[in-house]
Amino acid sequence: MLTDNFGRKFEYLRLSITDVCNFRCDYCLPDGYQCGSSRDFLSMLEIKTLVSAFAELGTKKIRITGGEPSLRKDLPDIIEFCAHTPGIERVALTTNGYKLERDIQTWRDAGLTHLNVSVDSIDPRAFESITGSKQLTSILDGIDKATALGLQEVKLNAVLLKDYTPQQLDAFFKYIKSRPISIRFIELMETGDNAEYFEKNHLSGAFIQTQLFSRGWIEEPRDALAGPAKVYKHPDYAGSIGLIMPYAKDFCNTCNRLRVSALGKLHLCLFAEQGISLRQSLISGDIEATTRVLQNAMGIKKLSHELHERFTGATTHLAMLGG
Repeated sequence: MLTDNFGRKFEYLRLSITDVCNFRCDYCLPDGYQCGSSRDFLSMLEIKTLVSAFAELGTKKIRITGGEPSLRKDLPDIIEFCAHTPGIERVALTTNGYKLERDIQTWRDAGLTHLNVSVDSIDPRAFESITGSKQLTSILDGIDKATALGLQEVKLNAVLLKDYTPQQLDAFFKYIKSRPISIRFIELMETGDNAEYFEKNHLSGAFIQTQLFSRGWIEEPRDALAGPAKVYKHPDYAGSIGLIMPYAKDFCNTCNRLRVSALGKLHLCLFAEQGISLRQSLISGDIEATTRVLQNAMGIKKLSHELHERFTGATTHLAMLGG
C-alpha cells in the first residue's frame, strides 16, 4: 500500500484525463480555456498501465476528472477499464454536467458508481454569470436522471463565493429536502491565476458550518475512502451537506488522495511543485516500473500544503488537475 512518512495511507487516485474545459467559471477559467501547453494527454494504454499500477498498490477508488472529462470521446472506455480492474471498488466522475443528461446512462452502464457535478448556483441567472453557460436546466435534469439510475452517490459541488452563496443558501437547502443528493460546499482556493479574485470572493466554510449547527444539522462519521469533506445530515432532509475547508487547521492530516495530471505527472498535493513525470514507464506499458516510481515518491510527500502562506505551487488554475 502507498504510505507516506506520516503514516497516511493513499487508496484514492484523482486522475485527470484532459485539462480542456468548455465552461468559463470566474474562479478558474474566466477567459475560457487557453491552449498554453502540450495537449499530449494520456493515451488509453497509458491510463491502463497507470490504473493497474495504482490498483496493485492498494488503490480502491478512482475519480476521473479534467478539465471536463466528458470532452474525451473514450470516457466510457476509461470508466469501464477502471471498473473492471481488480481491487478498484469505486469509480467516480467529476463533471460540469455538459453531457450529463445525454450520457449518464452510458457512463452508468460502463461501471460508474459515484458522480459529482459542479453547480455553483441553482439560480439560472447566477449560474450563467459564474460559468458562462446557459445549461443549468439540462444539468439539473441530468442530476435527477443520475439519481434515478441508482448510482451509489450523487453529489453537487458548489464553490463558496461571497457574492452568491449567502443569498442562495436557502435554495440549496430546499433542493435537497426531498432529493438524496449531497451538496459539497468548497472553499474558494487561491491559484496562480486568481489571486485578486480570491481576495474579493473568498468565503470561509465556517459561515456554512454556523448555519448548519443553528438549523440542527449533525456531523457524520467520515468514510475511509471519502474525500476531505466534513458531512452533515438532518433528519428532515433526504440529502446531506458537505464542507471542504482547505484553510482549516489540520485539514491535511487525513489526506488519502494522490493526483495524476492529464500529461502523466504525479502530484503529491494539489498545491505542490511541478509534479513527477510517469510518462516513460506509462508509454512503455511497464506496470512494475510505474509502481516503483509511485512508491519512491511517497518519501517526499509533505505533511501539509502551504496555502496559508499563499503558496500555490504549480497550480495555475484548478482545471489543470481537476481540483
